[in-house]
Amino acid sequence: MIKYDLHSHTTHSDGQLSVAELLHRAVDKNIDVFAITDHDTVAAIKPAQHIIDTENLPLSLITGVEISTRWESFEIHIVGLNIDTENSDLTALLLEQQQKRETRALEIGTRLAKNGFDDIYEQAKELAKDAQITRAHFARALIARGVAKNFPGVFKKYLGRGKTGYVPSSWCDMQTAIKAIHAAGGVAVLAHPSSYQMSNKWLRKLLVEFKSVGGDAMEVAQPQQAPSDRQFLGELSREYDLLCSQGSDFHFPTSYLELGKNLYLPKDCRGVWQAWEKQEGAAT
Repeated sequence: MIKYDLHSHTTHSDGQLSVAELLHRAVDKNIDVFAITDHDTVAAIKPAQHIIDTENLPLSLITGVEISTRWESFEIHIVGLNIDTENSDLTALLLEQQQKRETRALEIGTRLAKNGFDDIYEQAKELAKDAQITRAHFARALIARGVAKNFPGVFKKYLGRGKTGYVPSSWCDMQTAIKAIHAAGGVAVLAHPSSYQMSNKWLRKLLVEFKSVGGDAMEVAQPQQAPSDRQFLGELSREYDLLCSQGSDFHFPTSYLELGKNLYLPKDCRGVWQAWEKQEGAAT
């Protein structure tokens, strides 16, 4: 049985493992088909494929990206899978997103500095190195200063909505992200639908609009998930005629989240990989 993990992050965004470390960990966890989906960047894809090829790793890489979008009052993430990373439409959108991310980071730094956290932007930027700076880098910087013990604590005190370091996003809308993913030949996947803290009524509203603007699939399976949630998401995928994806959303090793852990789709769900397998079949 093929083992898929189609959502992960490297140090090119807010993951804490390098490309090589992430790939080797995926091999250690016996993953067969693996996607790197960094936030608003595809910088990890070419080095990843080079490592797989030169080291002859038993891993099939699916090109990917995770694009932040805005919908109503929510920040919705859309994963693009099996994309052409050099497509001009996608490249242009990711550049815009990266510029917005940097502008937001500067404002977060300014707000935190006004509240006693001098040079916090510089510290977060050092943690990010050459990667896209995210709120996760600010969280790590604040944890290092001893203001909280973990990410939930930092976001609750400083970075969550309504807190000192919270800056509203200005991401593109869902239709724009999906259009760019499709222009790059990819499949648009609604990421971690249970994480948005919305009612079932609002989730259904999101799925209706996601589908109406061209969305193809939704993530149904994640490592830390109640069986009832997985089953419910599977039922929604069938109701709204969406393919199903599975992924760990891996950022760094923890006791509760691991590459490939507990990833399986409910019965009668259609795997998102059917989309590109169908394309490959049509091309032969």
